[in-house]
Amino acid sequence: MASDTDLHHPARHDLRLTDVLFALSDPERLAIVRQLSDGPLEMAQCYLSDPSMPKSTKSHLMKVLREAGVIRNEPLGRGRRLSIRHDDLEARFPGLIGSVLGASVDA
Repeated sequence: MASDTDLHHPARHDLRLTDVLFALSDPERLAIVRQLSDGPLEMAQCYLSDPSMPKSTKSHLMKVLREAGVIRNEPLGRGRRLSIRHDDLEARFPGLIGSVLGASVDA
């Protein structure tokens, strides 16, 4: 049974390329995914380039990434643990996430 802290994550077969590309098209969202490329992080450890950005904006960025199927956002104690859905993304769109993460930041 799902608890109130469980968030919806699309199933692998429901991932859509247009949603993933849209989620990765924003510089702040891409920066978050780059931070997660070395492994899972607690949501509080993820930073934005503009520290004055409201928490609600950060939450919205995470929501777009989660709803597109790019990241998994799961409860961890009183916080949240974020991770990239590498296996699901690779299965649906082979090479995409690796190419995006391997691309130059200035490209």
